[in-house]
Amino acid sequence: MLGAFTDRKAQERYFAVYAEVLRKWPVPAEELDIPTKFGPTRVRRSGPEHGSPIVLLHGVMGSSLSWYPHLAELAAHHPVYAVDSIGEPGHSVETASASTDDDLAEWLSEVLAALGQEKAYLAGVSRGGYLALNLATRSADRIAGVIGLEPAGFAEINVPKFLLWSLREICLWLLPSAIQRRIVAGDPAVRRTLRPLLFASMKYQARLPPQHVFTDDDLRAIEVPVCLVLGERSHIHRAREVAARVAKLNPRISTEIVPKTSHALTLQQPDLITTLVLDFVEADPA
Repeated sequence: MLGAFTDRKAQERYFAVYAEVLRKWPVPAEELDIPTKFGPTRVRRSGPEHGSPIVLLHGVMGSSLSWYPHLAELAAHHPVYAVDSIGEPGHSVETASASTDDDLAEWLSEVLAALGQEKAYLAGVSRGGYLALNLATRSADRIAGVIGLEPAGFAEINVPKFLLWSLREICLWLLPSAIQRRIVAGDPAVRRTLRPLLFASMKYQARLPPQHVFTDDDLRAIEVPVCLVLGERSHIHRAREVAARVAKLNPRISTEIVPKTSHALTLQQPDLITTLVLDFVEADPA
């Protein structure tokens, strides 16, 4: 089955909100619709013609717009490609089911091949990090490096615990900005901007394949530099256990544990995340 909105009204509402949030995109952008085996994929290109290209992959049930707070700095010196992932709300249209990890890798490989760049750095949040690493375990042909921000795939997710955390996060998003400033890290304006899109996306019924836990062999197979940025208080894995594990398996994989942050670290420390992505891309001798 394919992902879809519950009805036409829900779809129209979502895209109306999407258009409003898009007004916050801080730099000029070109909209690309890339044909793939699984359907046309919307990619928003910003930044200069030259420089190390960066491909941005969002978290589950999100869209490329979640990256808008980071775009001005990322695109100052680098071509940046923000992707609406297939099978999720956004302007990509799933026409054939991407039902396995091999399918997801094939989809992302087709997107990267169409960008006209020999290699690109992949920056992915949560499921976006999983998608990037999933491809890196199979092929390095189009990848210069991967920075995974709280990527999934390093532990079986405790669903009740994660749902409870998600519910708490949603409640925080509903608080007035003045209260958010006192009790929640990060800029309340970002949550306020993205909040209508979050709620509109709840009318989308995704049909995503389950995320498997990367095996030791998977991680050993990665042949490009990888940086895992993990929340110290993550609700999807134990950050220090992940760091210790990958250190034993592959010298190409480094970790950065951000103190006092959860799975929402990109919202809690947006400036730090932008800096870490830029540092990772610009520190690579390649």
